[in-house]
Amino acid sequence: MSVEQNVKEVKAKIEAAAREAGRNPSEITLVAATKVQTSETIREAIAAGITVCGENRVQELTAHLEDNAYEGAELHFIGHLQTNKVKYIVGRVDLIQSVDSSRLLEAIAGQAARIGRVQDILLEVNIGGEESKGGCPLHQVMDLARLACQEKQIRLRGLMCIPPAVENPADARPYFEKMRQLFVDIKRELEDNENRITYLSMGMSGDFEEAVRCGATHVRVGTALFGKRPPIGLHK
Repeated sequence: MSVEQNVKEVKAKIEAAAREAGRNPSEITLVAATKVQTSETIREAIAAGITVCGENRVQELTAHLEDNAYEGAELHFIGHLQTNKVKYIVGRVDLIQSVDSSRLLEAIAGQAARIGRVQDILLEVNIGGEESKGGCPLHQVMDLARLACQEKQIRLRGLMCIPPAVENPADARPYFEKMRQLFVDIKRELEDNENRITYLSMGMSGDFEEAVRCGATHVRVGTALFGKRPPIGLHK
């Protein structure tokens, strides 16, 4: 199917899952995960109704920005971010979804101060405790959230996770439910006029419907929109 058809199908599934859970579908934002996609494909997705693009790689994001590929959509950074690449991201994206350490948080705050911006972020949580994945350990999330709220150049908007891979989407539910409770706890304790904690980013192509049922406000979908990824490389 075309990207346009895929966007319609994914949105329909999001709407159905939301209504099944008694939620308003307008509460959920579809983030197109545009890793290794061409600028032409990104433009096609935006023309089909995508309002937020999520990039994993700094090099690709920079190239697509130079190509004006994201025009008409918000831009989120959703991949692992090294501190030495922060200067290429802060102030150029609407949201950094993958902040997982105090070191990275401080680097983002420092760069935001240098350019006179306040950067919106999410804290990435290693909800499954997997050594092979990034993300803040579960027991450290509240402390990192408090630190984020103390940074004047940072605006904490919520949480993000990538749960352990499962064959059955329903098996991801315990992780999503745990994330939802953590989100509620942090929002209750830390939300203030500066830090509006309203984003819970979880769910990808294989499990986004389950994530919606569990309270996700943002789902990051790539394969279900664009098909199997092309060979790794930078394309325009």
